[in-house]
Amino acid sequence: MLPAKLSSQLTLNALRRFHHGTCHSYLSSFSNCFVHKEGGTGNCPHSDSSVRRRVFYSQSAIRPSVRLCKTEHYGRRPFSVSAAAIVNAAPAPVQPYLRLMRLDKPIGTWLLYLPCTWSIGLAADPGCLPHLGMLTLFGTGALLMRGAGCTINDMWDKDFDKKVSRTATRPIASGEISQMQALVFLGGQLSLALGVLLCLNYYSIALGAASLSLVITYPLMKRITYWPQLVLGLTFNWGALLGWSAVTGSCDWSVCLPLYFSGVMWTLIYDTIYAHQDKDDDVKIGVKSTALRFQEQTKPWLSGFVAAMMSGLVVAGVNAEQTLPYYAVLSTVAIHLTHQVYTLDINKPEDCWKKFVSNRNLGLLLFLGIVAGNLWKERRDTLLQNEEQQASR
Repeated sequence: MLPAKLSSQLTLNALRRFHHGTCHSYLSSFSNCFVHKEGGTGNCPHSDSSVRRRVFYSQSAIRPSVRLCKTEHYGRRPFSVSAAAIVNAAPAPVQPYLRLMRLDKPIGTWLLYLPCTWSIGLAADPGCLPHLGMLTLFGTGALLMRGAGCTINDMWDKDFDKKVSRTATRPIASGEISQMQALVFLGGQLSLALGVLLCLNYYSIALGAASLSLVITYPLMKRITYWPQLVLGLTFNWGALLGWSAVTGSCDWSVCLPLYFSGVMWTLIYDTIYAHQDKDDDVKIGVKSTALRFQEQTKPWLSGFVAAMMSGLVVAGVNAEQTLPYYAVLSTVAIHLTHQVYTLDINKPEDCWKKFVSNRNLGLLLFLGIVAGNLWKERRDTLLQNEEQQASR
């Protein structure tokens, strides 16, 4: 009886010491890893979320103490439904492929998808909501094509990724997935994306297929030009053309081209901000970006892109006969972008990341403005009809 009590007391004391000392130090050191790009930089040598998880739980002795800390401070273990948590809960053999297509980092999918929603929203009939089926179809396509683009990027950049701590743990660079396995996986993603594309009309199928050359060649641009963000913009905003044609059967270029131009300018804004996080590593490994091209003149350049983006959105709105709610939201978008550029600190990766991810909400806000402006058309037309009837009397 006494030995059992003594053993139990010693174990409890050890856990308490670990909780007040080692557990705190582990949590503090790893918390510094949670703040940078889609995986963080900070002071951790390998900042990918899955690697942090494996390191953090690699020793079974640590796990009870971490649970003890969580229970004491919060009363119960937190429940997370984030994209990263879903990927981490997947079967171990599947996880590298999900991380290869960046399923744990959905911001890129959002930025690819949002220009599609703008175009689909503008193409809707006056007084009607956007076509829900098309929004769903394009959401699926954005997920697949963003995954395919990331797979192609990692296949091209395997040797570069190994030299940068933030990217060294990517599945191909770390050896979790071979080039042949990545190629087969890429074929599967493109096949599914083709299935989505074939659900559209013939005009849209041809238009969508035309973007494949941009998807394949974009990762090479950082080796050739200081403007890879421009090529990314041309690629990521193809949905501004495709969404309209999918709804109407062809493109109204008076609306689609200004919208596409605005999307390209938007990409130059957010991806230049994103690139400032990697500029030191980019110099070391010899790749180029607009962040290195602009350097301390980044803010004037970004201000010009903001002005160009807003001009394009105004032209697209006028040609699409948009109404007051749309222009009210444009004013809010302009204020947000101006604040984003004015307060940006290009030498603080954490601030660059914060500004970058805020563009998802900006894109969603613009979509809501398009929808509200389109619904307002019915009210405006009804008022005009009533006035005409009263005048005829």
